[in-house]
Amino acid sequence: QARVAASAMGGVRNLNLHEYQSAQIMKESGVNVPFGIAAHTVEDAVKAAAEIGDEQVVIKSQILAGGRGLGKFTNGLQGGVHIIDTTDVKEYAEKMLGGTLVTKQSGAAGKPVNTVLLAKKMDLAKEFYFAIFMDRASGGPLIIACSEGGTSIEDLAESSPEKIIKVPVNITTGPTDEQIETVVNGLGVSGDKESAGDQIRALYNLFVDKDCTMVEVNPLAEDTDGKLIAADAKIGFDDNAEFRHKDIFDQRDHTQEDPREVAAAKWDLNYIGLDGNIGCMVNGAGLAMSTMDIISLNGGSPANFLDVGGGAKVEQIKAAFEIITSDPAVKAILVNIFGGIMKCDIIAEGIIEASRELDLKVPVVVRLEGTNVERGKQLLEESGLDLITADDLDDAATKAVASIA
Repeated sequence: QARVAASAMGGVRNLNLHEYQSAQIMKESGVNVPFGIAAHTVEDAVKAAAEIGDEQVVIKSQILAGGRGLGKFTNGLQGGVHIIDTTDVKEYAEKMLGGTLVTKQSGAAGKPVNTVLLAKKMDLAKEFYFAIFMDRASGGPLIIACSEGGTSIEDLAESSPEKIIKVPVNITTGPTDEQIETVVNGLGVSGDKESAGDQIRALYNLFVDKDCTMVEVNPLAEDTDGKLIAADAKIGFDDNAEFRHKDIFDQRDHTQEDPREVAAAKWDLNYIGLDGNIGCMVNGAGLAMSTMDIISLNGGSPANFLDVGGGAKVEQIKAAFEIITSDPAVKAILVNIFGGIMKCDIIAEGIIEASRELDLKVPVVVRLEGTNVERGKQLLEESGLDLITADDLDDAATKAVASIA
């Protein structure tokens, strides 16, 4: 479980936008994108199709998860992306809007579809894969390109890894002409290679200028005239750069996120929901990971990763309890605080107020150590609340697991 939390943190701290939003940003950055109109209602979808004016259009569900084309709606509709006759737009929009689409990447619960993108059907000759990510190994941006696209890059990486090229870029100088040429040739572009290079450079400039963590185009397509077009668009942004891109971050779709994670962000708490039954409230990411590991070693299962940070106030502690207990799967809560900057008496006050105001129905195991620990323990003892105290982390984990046995 702890490993799940570690890998999931990036998703929590990064902004992801829908395809239609990403396509607009790409367009403003000089990237070729298909003409499309986002629709939030069935009526808007019908009007959008009429504005496109063709006999056929592409209708795409907008969710923040990959694999839409092979996904399935909980109402039975197969596929989240369809090429349909304009006369069928109303029928499909009614089934898609307000529905829940389940894909390989959405999780079993799926994602709500509140928007569909009506796009002009393109006459595509080739489909490629293109992406830029931050790469830990090279310490900078990494361009990934493949001459085959429009399908799962994970499957292709497994079956034909030799078709994928990777080009690490020096972030201080940007891609060289030789690197751009390598990418263009690796894609197998048959049209104007100089124009194709300009598109690759425009995508890279977007990645840097907008503080992106990811720019993925699958497929990056070539039409019958040899022109490169970003036929799909997926962009992730670094939350630390929000102050520089308020217009982008205002587009965040909270309906696609775990409501507990949204609530946690408002209180400047780091929260990731897991599938266990012991809620965790800890200060410091490392201690939080250790706490989840020890719960697992003692036969329990953590319900969340929650780091209250080093300077949490009483109100934040109360908010943390509210978020943890909003998960019906939580049967016990383990509070593990090592007071350095964080003071144990402040944590104790927050625990006491939360326990009284929320009328907690689950066992709460508390382990405090560090600054003002004696005062914190005294407050807990004098509170008269039915709290379970622990001497160390192993003792706390053992008691938390035993409390729900």
